[in-house]
Amino acid sequence: MTASELKQKYLAFFKKQDHQEIPTASLIPINDPTVLFTTAGMHPLVPFLLGETHPAGKRLVNVQKCLRTDDIDEVGDSSHNTFFEMLGNWSLGDYFKEESIQMSFEFLTKQLSISVEKLFVTVFAGDESAPFDEESKKAWRKAGISEERIFALPKKDNWWGPVGKSGPCGPDTEIFVDTGKEPCSESCRPGDGCEKYVEIWNNVFMEYRQTTDGTFEKLKQPNVDTGMGVERTTAVLQEVFDVYRTELFSNLISRIEKLSGQKYGGSYLKPMRIMADHVRASVFILADGVLPSNTQHGYILRRLIRRTLRQLRHLDIREAVLWELAQIVIADYQDQYPELLEGQEIIKRELEKEEAKFLKTLETGLKEFKKLSATDGESSLGELAFDYFQTYGFPPEMFLEEIGKDVDLENFWKSYNVRLTSHQDQSRVATKGVFKSGLADNSYQVTKYHTTTHLLQAALRKVLGDHVNQRGSNLTAERLRFDFSHDAKLSPAQIDQIEAFVNQAITDALPVTFEIVDHAGAEKLGATMLFNEKYGDQVKVYKIGNISVEACAGPHVASTSELGHLKIIKEEAVSAGVRRIKAVLE
Repeated sequence: MTASELKQKYLAFFKKQDHQEIPTASLIPINDPTVLFTTAGMHPLVPFLLGETHPAGKRLVNVQKCLRTDDIDEVGDSSHNTFFEMLGNWSLGDYFKEESIQMSFEFLTKQLSISVEKLFVTVFAGDESAPFDEESKKAWRKAGISEERIFALPKKDNWWGPVGKSGPCGPDTEIFVDTGKEPCSESCRPGDGCEKYVEIWNNVFMEYRQTTDGTFEKLKQPNVDTGMGVERTTAVLQEVFDVYRTELFSNLISRIEKLSGQKYGGSYLKPMRIMADHVRASVFILADGVLPSNTQHGYILRRLIRRTLRQLRHLDIREAVLWELAQIVIADYQDQYPELLEGQEIIKRELEKEEAKFLKTLETGLKEFKKLSATDGESSLGELAFDYFQTYGFPPEMFLEEIGKDVDLENFWKSYNVRLTSHQDQSRVATKGVFKSGLADNSYQVTKYHTTTHLLQAALRKVLGDHVNQRGSNLTAERLRFDFSHDAKLSPAQIDQIEAFVNQAITDALPVTFEIVDHAGAEKLGATMLFNEKYGDQVKVYKIGNISVEACAGPHVASTSELGHLKIIKEEAVSAGVRRIKAVLE
């Protein structure tokens, strides 16, 4: 079964179960600032999981493009991907564990024809905060999974959330397929990380809310949030157990083989996998409006591009290849994701610019390398190698090749890895915990800031012009940050006008209301739409008096009188044609 057939079957199956298909969201989260990128299908649905009414109803299904950055260094094995597609179905306060498990079992065994004997599942074992998930175990037994293929595991294995310090969370049940490989040990089991059992689906049951003091309480609206990775499931269905041997990567791998003159296998497996994965991810990130830089989203993009380019030496490729490979990604995915074709000029420009810049940096590094003193102590070589890796993109293997003398490899790698581990810890903090709170915490203060962004966008359009569109936002309980399209620095007079507009709207105590309409109805209302955001057949449109009409998920206050007084504390450039405002409510 191809990946395309898998996606079609999944959507068709859940539509028959009364789920409404919703479009994929951008890789840059709009409603969940707790992460840099959309890492799962639930991120765009955070407001609805917290109780907001979704315009498409209580049963949803889609294919969501995702990007995970906390295991970039692990990419190169047979199953990890930076960019991937996730199949997901959701129940927003509708069905729960038994029906979710029954649908999952039916889809796997009837639609995908996976043998019941190959299926293994894990459930939450229970602890002091929540009991053993007996309901899920019973549901699996009722569906047809035998007792010996059900494993109860602790919270670190079978519990999801919350995203921040508080919020919805709950036990999950994970579904694995036995690959037929030999057990890794006598205690080999699903979830232990070996290659015998491959996880293909995760059903999360959000039935609790963790409070800020660490206690748990039952949610008024229990939800189901599921996720199935397209790449990994396709590899399982094709019985290759290597995502890079599926049609999702075959065109990229073939071109890399041609460019390098090498076959996919042996010592060439890892560099070819890294190149294929990172090029695909970079193309999708660029198509969603991110440009290479040294901060946040742009830093991740630049890191992916440079890690791709470092593989060229391993494959003996001496020419510029990024755009050639990017064109393959665009051709493979343009029908499903037209933004790739629409953004190809930007993708081409940025990839070629980064490639030229990196190769020049690498050349500079080689020159600096020749200045190294032959008397450098071996204890410092590992640390020095890491510095060259960070500054010039020098892989440590290249460092060893160029050093031209015998090195105590054990000592070298020990000192190198100490520096690497420290860097990775800092990087994970930067990418996973970059925002400590936000809309995901659903606090009243964050809700006030969210409503204020509507007034701020209306003010910007009034003062600067209708070309202004939101390009991103980040909300905490202390302040708002709002990115918008504009190509010039704001003058003090313009900032005063924007503040005055917003504060007058607050003084006027304008009502905040919403209605659910179809896409044509939203356009007829003159609703402002988010840049690069895809909308479903039904759209939730919020109105603030007669000054703001905007398609949005929420949540919002009932009246502008609840907001306080807006003060803009900073205005700055983010990238070409994009400005940023930071403001507080006093």
